[in-house]
Amino acid sequence: MNQFTKKFLASAMLGTLLAFSAHAATLNIHNGGDPQSLDPQKLSGDWENRIAGDIFEGLVTEDAKDNPIPGQAESWTISPDGKVYTFKLRDGIKWSDGQPVTAGDFVFAFQRLVDPKNAADYAYLQFTIKNAEKINKGEITDFSQLGVKAIDDKTLEITLENPTPYFINALMHYTAYPLPKHVVEAKGQDWVKIGNIVTNGPYKPVEWVPGSHVTTVKNDQWYGTKDLKIDGAKFFVLEDQEAALKRYRAGEFDILTDFPTDQYEWMKKNLPGQAHVAPFSGLYYYVVNSQKPPFSDKRVRQALSMAINREVIGPQILGTGELPAYSWVPPGTANYGEPAYVSWKDLPYKDKVEEAKKLLKEAGFGPDKPLHAVLSYNTNDNHKRIAVAIASMWKPLGVDVELVNAETKVHYDQMQRGQVEIGRAGWLADYNDPDNFLNLLVTGVQMNYGRWSNPEYDKMIKDGNAETDLKKRAEIFKKAEQLALDESAALPIYYYVSKNVVSPKIEGFVDNIQDIHRTRWLSMKE
Repeated sequence: MNQFTKKFLASAMLGTLLAFSAHAATLNIHNGGDPQSLDPQKLSGDWENRIAGDIFEGLVTEDAKDNPIPGQAESWTISPDGKVYTFKLRDGIKWSDGQPVTAGDFVFAFQRLVDPKNAADYAYLQFTIKNAEKINKGEITDFSQLGVKAIDDKTLEITLENPTPYFINALMHYTAYPLPKHVVEAKGQDWVKIGNIVTNGPYKPVEWVPGSHVTTVKNDQWYGTKDLKIDGAKFFVLEDQEAALKRYRAGEFDILTDFPTDQYEWMKKNLPGQAHVAPFSGLYYYVVNSQKPPFSDKRVRQALSMAINREVIGPQILGTGELPAYSWVPPGTANYGEPAYVSWKDLPYKDKVEEAKKLLKEAGFGPDKPLHAVLSYNTNDNHKRIAVAIASMWKPLGVDVELVNAETKVHYDQMQRGQVEIGRAGWLADYNDPDNFLNLLVTGVQMNYGRWSNPEYDKMIKDGNAETDLKKRAEIFKKAEQLALDESAALPIYYYVSKNVVSPKIEGFVDNIQDIHRTRWLSMKE
C-alpha cells in the first residue's frame, strides 16, 4: 500500500469518526444524588425522576413546558360523572426488547404499585383509584377489585373513588408508568439490572455504575425515535456543587441541576444566560420528630419555627431570591386560591424571637437549661449554609444545635425510619394540586418524616378529596392546612426556585413550574 493510499484511507477514516462523534450527541447531566433503583416504583427523588422519565413513559407524558400530552395512550375519554377514564393505547407501541406494550402491562404495574408486599413509598399518590388504598392497607386482598381494567390489549379503563381534577396530571408521575410484566415475572427483583431491564420510553439504560453514573441510549423501539435529536444521556452522581460547577466550566457537563448559590452573581456576569433561576412548585422545610420529647410539645416546634428569619434566607444566605414560606401549600397552586398562613406571619422578627423565647420557657427550656437538638441535612453546600444560619438564629433562644450531614440516600432513609430529630426536607410537586402537599402530613404516609399525627386533620383531607365542588374542597383543605400550621406540624422555610445551568450549545431547555426537562425535547449544536 503506497503512502498516498494510506493517507487517503486515514483521512477517510478520520472523517468518518468525526462525523460519527458529531452525530453521537450524548448529553452529560450533573444529576446530584445516587439513584436507589431504576424501578419506577422504588423511587422518591427528583434526581431519580430525571432518569425514569427518559426511559419510561406513562399513558400521559410531559411536553417541554410540563403540560400533559398523550404518551403511550393516543387518546382518552372521561365519563359524565368524572370517575371513569378510558384510554386508547397507540398502535404498535413496544418495549425495548420488541415485545408489545399492552393494557395488561398497566394493570400489572398498578396492581404491583398498591401491593403491600411491594412497599412502594409513593403508592399513596394513586389512592384516587378505586380500592387502591384498601388494597395497599390489606383491607382488600383481591387485586381484581382495583379500579384498573384491561378491556382489551389496546384499551385501559381506570375507575376513581371520586372525581379528581388533577388525575391526568398524576398520570405523568412515575408511579403511573407501566412495567414489562413478562420481564418482571421472569426475573423478579433482578428485572432492573442492566442486561435484564426493558423500558418503553424514548431511551433505554445500558450502563449503571452506582455512585458514579447511569448511561442511556436511544430506544429504537419507541414510536418517536426518529425525532430524537440527542442520542443518549449520562446522568452523573455528584453532590458537591462546587466540583460540579468546575466540571461544567471545563466542558465535562452540559447541564447542572443545581449550583452553589454564592456563585450566582459571578455566573450572571461570567456565564451570561447560562444560569436559569425560575419559579418552582416546591417547598423547602424542616421536619421535627413529633413522636420524640421534647419535640412532641407543639410549643417547642412553634418556637423553633418563629425564630427562623425567613426573610434573609433567599436574598442574603442563598442569594437567588427564594421567597419566605409561611404556608404549607405554595401560593399559586391550582384548585386552591390563597393558602392558609401561620398566625404570626406579619409580626416583626424581633417580636417573633421574644415570643419564641416565652414558648420555650413555658416548655421548660432557656439559657440555663438549653434545648439540645440534632439538625440533619443531606450533603449539599446550600443545605449546609442554611443549617448553619438557622442554628445561629436558634442560639439566642438557648438552643444548642448539633449539625449532622449524610449523603442523600442515607439522609432520607433515616428520616423515613424516624431516626432524625430535626431534618431538612424538600418537596417538589408531583402534580399541581394542594392535595400533593397536604398529603405529606397525613398519618402513616411514608413521607411524613416528622411523624406528626392528627385524626381531625386526616379526616379533613379525606373529606376534601371526596368533595366534588372545587370551592368547597378548597375550603376544607384550607381548614386542614390552618390546623397543621397552628400545630407547627413541620417548619416551612422557603418556596423553591429551580436552579439550573445550561450550556449555550443545548437548545430546547424550557424553564417550567416543575423543573422537568426530558432529553427528548433537547438538541445539541456543535
